[in-house]
Amino acid sequence: MSKYTFIFCAIIFVSCKSASFKIADGYKYIQKDAIDAKDWKLVWKDDFEAPTLDTTKWTKIPKNNADWGNYMTSDPRCFDFSEGKIYLKGIVNTDTVSDPRPYLTGGIYTKGKFAFQYGKIEIHAKLESAQGAWPAIWMLAEENKYGKYPRNGEIDIMEHLNFEDIIYQTTHSYYTLELKQSSNPPHSKTTEFDKEAFNTFGLEWFPDKLVFTLNGKETFTYPRLTGVDKSQWPYDQPFYLLIDQQLEGSWVGKANPDDLPVQMIIDWVKVYQ
Repeated sequence: MSKYTFIFCAIIFVSCKSASFKIADGYKYIQKDAIDAKDWKLVWKDDFEAPTLDTTKWTKIPKNNADWGNYMTSDPRCFDFSEGKIYLKGIVNTDTVSDPRPYLTGGIYTKGKFAFQYGKIEIHAKLESAQGAWPAIWMLAEENKYGKYPRNGEIDIMEHLNFEDIIYQTTHSYYTLELKQSSNPPHSKTTEFDKEAFNTFGLEWFPDKLVFTLNGKETFTYPRLTGVDKSQWPYDQPFYLLIDQQLEGSWVGKANPDDLPVQMIIDWVKVYQ
């Protein structure tokens, strides 16, 4: 064995030995142990430098029957790529012959292509405002470990409504929605932000807590409790990421077509473990 082969093998051995995660099924990044924040290492990212969507990482979110998904589409008018950014748009539908819906919205998710369990995620983005606009950056379980929604939980890294100067950061689960345990512990918080600027929306996810962040600063922590119903903590499984420019819904209200188009501009997404 040459010395170069030996060095190469040594590098591979050290790299594998020191890795803080394993990859299951080729795309689920599962952190082996709780990791100190100072040890985060980048494991997945998209800088949106390509002129089209990287379909090895993302899928356009299809129309669905959820309150937020009525207008989701793969229509190219709801997606734009320029200057290293992706623009997810909510628009008035001018072709109601092909599609009778009054509005169309763009969104992307990593379902079936990338998911992770524990770690740190940050999304650098700018939000535009409109009546009925509901941009969201959030996460859902890759598999149904505990049954149908909401038993597997939902992590809302960022939601914004209409023209507000605040963002919402929230957890949902069977514990909060069905058992109505929304204050033990508190499951949501609002934080003021500069909606005219790009902001970094983030989450640090540990086996015992979810730490929400804005521009690198902690805004809200949701802890795992003992002595309560087990449905309080479904966050022990891989989750995938959704980013979408939603319109309308029971929470945000009706859209005003005069305010459209509206868009969420994503600069980059980074995941660490």
